[in-house]
Amino acid sequence: MIQSLPLLPRAASTIAGNVDALFSYILGVSLFFATLIAVLIVVFAIRYRRRPGRELAPSSAGNLPLEIGWMVVPLAIAMTMFVWGASVFVAMRSPPDNSLQVYVVGRRWMWKVQHVEGKREIDSLHVPVGRPVKLTMTSEDVIHSFYIPAFRLKQDAVPGRYTILWFEATKAGRYHLFCAEYCGTQHSRMIGDIVALEPAEYQAWLAGESAPGAGTVSMVDAGQDLFNQLGCATCHKMDGEGRGPILAGVPGSHVALANGATVVADDSYLRESILDPQAKVTRGFQPIMPTYKGLVSEDQLLQLIEYIKSLQPPARVAQAAQGAQPAAARE
Repeated sequence: MIQSLPLLPRAASTIAGNVDALFSYILGVSLFFATLIAVLIVVFAIRYRRRPGRELAPSSAGNLPLEIGWMVVPLAIAMTMFVWGASVFVAMRSPPDNSLQVYVVGRRWMWKVQHVEGKREIDSLHVPVGRPVKLTMTSEDVIHSFYIPAFRLKQDAVPGRYTILWFEATKAGRYHLFCAEYCGTQHSRMIGDIVALEPAEYQAWLAGESAPGAGTVSMVDAGQDLFNQLGCATCHKMDGEGRGPILAGVPGSHVALANGATVVADDSYLRESILDPQAKVTRGFQPIMPTYKGLVSEDQLLQLIEYIKSLQPPARVAQAAQGAQPAAARE
């Protein structure tokens, strides 16, 4: 791993190393050409200055190779910056499939963290070293910005939508967490820590209780309890006999809508379907689902989504769905 710049904390993630390398390259190229141009200005000013016997500099008809060179070379350097920067950006926006899922909700003035296993934290995030961690983030009030300087990462948490951020800590330690978007009078107090633990220590922390005498309920179990309390199971029955569609297998699939369009059932779609069910009605069903806006918090929305993502269709329903597909699709 390369050495980080003096004004930045030492890089502590795989992405941070790539960002530092790109930044060092751009800085090095900029310093080289800035120095070259400054030196040439001084040299030319002295050598070609006006003096007795040489009042007028000789004219030049141009130098084609030189002119081509100072167009091609900067273009090549700029393209290397663009391609390198684009590859780093794509990598930062493409979490690995084996990433550890963690949910983050920003509110004035704290970061609320939920682990899938049930652990909750405030202004702190415990992660294992050497394991990619995917953060799904949103905000309860205004725009916040989740900023980890040591990881060279920053991502806004926006009300009404989900944003994604991922990283992989390379060494154990405690790293600063800030809100980098002004969010009110106590913005400067919206700080926290990323605690990177060795895998064994992380598992021990994960197995511990959040508070003395307090049990840990997974997000799936909490979402299931909420699903039943809100009466969702009345319409979304697993046997397909309810007034709403079967939710098992929906996350990540393509859903056909009543207006003829098709949408990918990602987390944002599930969130919208809970808060504004009339926005995208599933084909073959009536728009009778009520809104749950104001009845569930952002934390509870995440629990419901995690529960829906965990559902598996009964064997006979899955077989019926497979049998309904064309023979070419099954092959």
